[in-house]
Amino acid sequence: MQQNRTENSEKQVYRVQGFTCTNCAGKFENNVKNLPGVIDAQVNFGASKITVSGQTTIEELEKAGSFENLKITPEKQRVIEKKEPFWKENWNVIVSILLLAVGYLIASNYVEDDLVPDVTFGAAIIIGGYELFLKGIKNLFRLQFDMNTLMTVAIIGAAAIGEWSEGAIVVVLFAISEALERYSMHKARQSIRSLIDTAPKEALIRRSSIEQTVDVDDIQVGDVMIVKPGQKLAMDGVVVKGVSTLNQAAITGESVPVTKTVDDEVFAGTLNEEGLLEVRVTKRVEDTTISKIIHLVEEAQAERAPSQAFVDRFAKYYTPAIMALAVGIAIIPPLFGADWGDWIYRGLSLLVVGCPCALVISTPISIVTAIGNAAKNGVLIKGGIHLEEAGRITAVAFDKTGTLTKGFPEVTNIAVFGGRSELELLSIAAVIEKGSQHPLASAIVRKAEQMGADRSLSVDDFQSITGKGVKASVGGQLYYIGSPNLFVELHSSVTDTSREQIRALQMQGKTVMALGTQQDIIALIAVADALRDSSKDVIEELHSIGVQKTIMLTGDNEATANAIGKQVGVAEVKAELLPQDKLEYIKQLRKGYASVAMVGDGVNDAPALAASTVGIAMGGAGTDTALETADIALMADDLRKLPYTIRLSKKTLAIIKQNVVFSLGIKLLALVLILPGWLTLWLAILADMGATLLVTLNSLRLLKIKNQK
Repeated sequence: MQQNRTENSEKQVYRVQGFTCTNCAGKFENNVKNLPGVIDAQVNFGASKITVSGQTTIEELEKAGSFENLKITPEKQRVIEKKEPFWKENWNVIVSILLLAVGYLIASNYVEDDLVPDVTFGAAIIIGGYELFLKGIKNLFRLQFDMNTLMTVAIIGAAAIGEWSEGAIVVVLFAISEALERYSMHKARQSIRSLIDTAPKEALIRRSSIEQTVDVDDIQVGDVMIVKPGQKLAMDGVVVKGVSTLNQAAITGESVPVTKTVDDEVFAGTLNEEGLLEVRVTKRVEDTTISKIIHLVEEAQAERAPSQAFVDRFAKYYTPAIMALAVGIAIIPPLFGADWGDWIYRGLSLLVVGCPCALVISTPISIVTAIGNAAKNGVLIKGGIHLEEAGRITAVAFDKTGTLTKGFPEVTNIAVFGGRSELELLSIAAVIEKGSQHPLASAIVRKAEQMGADRSLSVDDFQSITGKGVKASVGGQLYYIGSPNLFVELHSSVTDTSREQIRALQMQGKTVMALGTQQDIIALIAVADALRDSSKDVIEELHSIGVQKTIMLTGDNEATANAIGKQVGVAEVKAELLPQDKLEYIKQLRKGYASVAMVGDGVNDAPALAASTVGIAMGGAGTDTALETADIALMADDLRKLPYTIRLSKKTLAIIKQNVVFSLGIKLLALVLILPGWLTLWLAILADMGATLLVTLNSLRLLKIKNQK
């Protein structure tokens, strides 16, 4: 017998198979808490997990969940879940429906004989409801009045007064709703299950020149993993040999494959499309990016959103109130001469329709679906509270470098003087700068590579001029390259034409370098931290979906900041800010706006991210700091994920409100139907189960929200 007993009070996490509703999950949690040796237990309904503090066994846990036939396995143990076809898994429902139809067919043709149709209806009740009866009768003896108990009493009562057809309809409706609800909940959880199944469970590893297939749990940091074309990576690592394109959709949500070469970081769960790669493993299986995403998403689904907390508090008072009202309806009118049987039937109908299943499930299933959908699209939302707050955002503050811009300089303009070609002068600048590690020098070299400039020119007498630039001889001619001030010193003056161009480029927020000789400036090269292609469109889309104010916060000088801000279209620009200044600005912003988001890289902007209502980090894939400090992480370096996240959050809030209003509306309508006696038992169950099913299906609409490219 497998005991799996904990030796101390450390937390143990188990996966649970068989959850069908939040009430069942709550009941299982209470049962586990009452087990000998258990200190505490917490069920995560969305992720189908339970965390147990104390000493227990799997057998004891399954016994605590026997009312729902729950199956328990340790979190890290692999479980191959065999999914039966829908018809095979629900054969009893199909047979029960057929028997109900046959019963009505017989009853319509043999009116004078009730025995045959009643036997057919009875068979439909037994086949369709035997699992329900087992749970209901057990609960009845334990005085636990849940939906199973109420249904069992109602069906037995219907049969006892000769309403076999009504009892059969109740069983069929309940069985259909249960089957569809299980299917819907499975669909909602599928986003996380697909993430879990993303990374392979074994990999081809080379150790001591021997290649062998190794289970991921046995792979060590430093092992070399060989990944063939068409295979998925099993572990995070760094490419040590080979070039290929990787589909990183599972991690970042990017649909376009990314080229990877030596020294590039790669992630478990990504698909190697064409080349052979050798990857040095850098993390153990439990520390890979995909493992962290799965863990954080599952934890996020367990966190109660504000609307869910409200619904739970409301249900605490609502349920006893409905029970008291049902008892009153069943007892008070007969005391004044009304028929006991009629009013007891009405009271039972109210009790059934008043069950808060639809209300209780209305919020968590929406949260589970939305967070799972976001994870599949490369957005990690770390809890229901952050999901809801994102839907209320009215102001967004952006860091500039690496958020609105690409984070590295690019050559934007080349102006030449004296009749020489642009390509020739760029070649001279590139060969002089190729030995420098300065970011501006790197930008010139990259531009030369892109334009196919000649980089084979010989360079002699290279010398750095501290704080101003460099000089070197190319082809026997001495050239200088550096700030315009260097040439002011060399020539004691700069031509008016050059001065005007330099000033115009600087007003656009660009850094200007001059290339020249001891006599003249022969070219101006402007370099800037280039805007992301998507930045302007993203700002426009944010304004279109209800964000009232967009602000750019940067440590750059005023001229550069204003130029960038004007290009992207933000409403306000704050320049020359230190990290503490950004923090103070966010605090001030929160006084004027209900929900403020800060978008940054998760490292330098950590204080501002923490002070905002919703902290959003760019490029969370592979960045532990971003995953830890932010409330929401955009796994790809793609700003277009931000409007998608806000739209998803707004839709989630709308669907939660729809679900709550619909659930309570059905109950109020049922109360109205009680008074004239129009609410039959089967109609009550149809209303309750139908409401539960409809709020579930309504929540699943969140799966259709996609990132607009």
